[in-house]
Amino acid sequence: MRYSIILGARRDVHTKLKRPQRFPVSVAMMEIIELTEENKALYLVCLEDWSEEMKEAGNRKSVWFERMSSMGLRVKLAKADDGRIGGMIQYLPIEHSNALGQDSYFILCIWVHGHKEGRGNFQKKGMGKALLKAAEEDAKSLGAKSMTAWGLTIPVWMKASWFKKQGYEVADKNGVALLMWKPFVEGARPPKWIKEKKRPGTIPGKVSVTVFSNGWCQVINIVAERAKRAAEELGEKVVYSEMDTTDRAVLREWGISDALFIDAKEVRTGPPPSYEKIKKKIAKRVKKLR
Repeated sequence: MRYSIILGARRDVHTKLKRPQRFPVSVAMMEIIELTEENKALYLVCLEDWSEEMKEAGNRKSVWFERMSSMGLRVKLAKADDGRIGGMIQYLPIEHSNALGQDSYFILCIWVHGHKEGRGNFQKKGMGKALLKAAEEDAKSLGAKSMTAWGLTIPVWMKASWFKKQGYEVADKNGVALLMWKPFVEGARPPKWIKEKKRPGTIPGKVSVTVFSNGWCQVINIVAERAKRAAEELGEKVVYSEMDTTDRAVLREWGISDALFIDAKEVRTGPPPSYEKIKKKIAKRVKKLR
């Protein structure tokens, strides 16, 4: 996981949106449930069905979901005693993640809805721990020898310190992103990050806009749609391209799972920059061509 993508993404992504009705949250009891057709649409927007910004991601996550469902993707949801879904976890065999390992499942994310908007704040009520435990037990039942996750050393979403409290160890490092690991049996092998090998270059007489996208994270999906639209509107001087990093060969070639580059410079994408900001950055590079 490239940390430039997700810094603060869950905390700040919707601060400019009009606030819908708020609901009080009390989670005296909860239930971990499987993903069904009934709640699939909610899962695909990361429980943020109230968010207008989520619509900008288009159908990218849906396309990714259909592809990865046949490759072992697992999803569980946490339901409060009043019936509202407040948390989710998604995980898949490590062979389809941005890490190297074997006999392990990789947690793409655990997200407990923490916004006051929409369904309300369900955090600090044990949902994350319950989701993690359910996923671990599921992975064991499928024959996994360990569970792998990623965590950050900074105090935002997916904190490494939280995973450490749940019994996870640091298996590898990539900047502020740590690869966290919990073995279930003796002899399990620790995973390693797939690390960056190269970056996009420049194109003579053009501005190159390159998006690396894996589809599961709506933050980068939003960024990709905004960058694509901005590149198209700025005309023939801009060359837009995407790298589908669900393709293992592409991921191994570049060592980048999700990112936005304008020429050879990476643009911070968490929280996702606005369409106007992305377009301004590209336009600035176009002016320098003249």
